[in-house]
Amino acid sequence: MKNEAEDYFVHESSYVDEGAQIGKGTRIWHFSHIMSGAVIGEECSIGQNVNIAGGAVIGNRVKIQNNVSVYDSVVLEDDVFCGPSCVFTNVINPRAFVERKDEYKTTLVKTGATIGANATIVCGITLGRYSFAGAGAVVTKDVPDYALVYGNPAKICGYVNESGEITKR
Repeated sequence: MKNEAEDYFVHESSYVDEGAQIGKGTRIWHFSHIMSGAVIGEECSIGQNVNIAGGAVIGNRVKIQNNVSVYDSVVLEDDVFCGPSCVFTNVINPRAFVERKDEYKTTLVKTGATIGANATIVCGITLGRYSFAGAGAVVTKDVPDYALVYGNPAKICGYVNESGEITKR
């Protein structure tokens, strides 16, 4: 359903809680949940079965593919691409029986970065501008601007340009 007052689209199977901020032209697809306090920019595409927590901040023109949860303390700057089923964390040492909400670590994904399908981004790190984390990567430390990382743990394996093409291996 198109939200005429706000000028964004929300599929009828999705929920947008009161207090979420959603920018003009954003599209939220099937079975997604946007929680109160979430901030989503303009012209974003939020895929099927995506959860965006109340403490998440998402820039403009961000594409989040299916089955991604963007937790509290995750910040995605403009033009970020999150591949299908990529994973963010927000606590470094979770236990079901220990409350650690006051220990969330901020994860920053800078402008133009790409996170491949099924990649895991451990909390508290920064992915640099236009960096590229390959499919299945387990990113455990900061990634420099334009770096291509993959593997477990992810290591720098080359560099990419703003179009995502490899410029150096």
